Amino acid sequence: MILRSRRAVTGLVSLGAVLALSAACSFGPPDPDAQGTPPNLPKPSAAESASGAPEGDQEVAVTVLAKKLEIPWGMAFLPDGSALVTERDSGRILQVGPESDANGLTVTEVQRLTEVQASGDGGLLGIAVSPKYSADKTIYVYYSTARDNRIGKLVLKGKLQPIVTGIPRSTDDNGGALAFGPDGYLYAGTGDATPTGTQAQNPKSLAGKILRMTTAGKPAPGNPSKGSLVWSLGHRNVQGIAWDKTKRMYASDSGQPKNGELNVIVKGKNYGWAKADGASTNPALTSPLYSWPINDSYCSGVAVVEQTVATACLLGKRVWLLNVTGNGTVLGTPQALLTGEYGRLRGLVAAPDGSLWASTSNQEDAGDPAPDDDRIIRLVFSDGGAGIT
Repeated sequence: MILRSRRAVTGLVSLGAVLALSAACSFGPPDPDAQGTPPNLPKPSAAESASGAPEGDQEVAVTVLAKKLEIPWGMAFLPDGSALVTERDSGRILQVGPESDANGLTVTEVQRLTEVQASGDGGLLGIAVSPKYSADKTIYVYYSTARDNRIGKLVLKGKLQPIVTGIPRSTDDNGGALAFGPDGYLYAGTGDATPTGTQAQNPKSLAGKILRMTTAGKPAPGNPSKGSLVWSLGHRNVQGIAWDKTKRMYASDSGQPKNGELNVIVKGKNYGWAKADGASTNPALTSPLYSWPINDSYCSGVAVVEQTVATACLLGKRVWLLNVTGNGTVLGTPQALLTGEYGRLRGLVAAPDGSLWASTSNQEDAGDPAPDDDRIIRLVFSDGGAGIT
């Protein structure tokens, strides 16, 4: 599989054969039951339209949707197609869209959570919208206090109610992934919160785990151990989770000294940290679906569209694309998109209209911000994805 890339001043990237996927795995519209309707997005100008690409190439329109944000972290969509976006350090929840103007989508501060105490990579992190939002108007957030990490729920502009407390807190490796699974339960990715990995292997600790819970924060039925929130263990720092159409679950894992990982998550499995860094020959440990050198990865957000799994990377400053077969193996070699184009990339979600939204993370200490940072960008694929006509 070969990737050719071409970038014009206007923001077009041309991909090669890696993204010339079959109709079954194109970046097309979502399933009919996908939540939300497309927002009124700015469309690529004539200068941004596909032109002059080598025959057989597919083009990806890259549109900046929002600018000058402060370390955007989590993104989740409301039924009207707008997105709720968290800012890690400010503790703000922003609404992006659905209205737009000449500068992109409108950005409105909905609420600032005073309970958030940000430092290091802790703060206001993941966000999830209730599957029953039209009825209950409830959202869920993963956030840090001075003492611990927590999961809470609230009606926007209302009081934050913690439902899980006591997730270990540290300067680094606080996790923060949060999403509802296809089973209707809420999943959260946590960080080990220690440099030695001692908590990731302790089944009684909430650190270094993926948790599965009810909307009240209680252990969900069918968890590996009755009365425990733990779904999987042996993780270093889980900041992204997503599912494909077969309900196969994927999660990023970062912070290891040598490797960044993309894992297929299976109930009760041990993913190795700190006994393993990347693939392991120990049959008691589950090796990653794919791993990269840490400087090419340190990935955070994960999104799935058809058979393509994508993950956005901080140190790697790119999006990795993997074509995953029906039996869960990687077809060919993962391909890199946007390498170095927008700096550190953290958030990555599949939007209701079939596009991908990514966020930059250049305002944090490790970043090198451009004048418009931080930004949310939209990737629209020309072989059937939203927005290309």
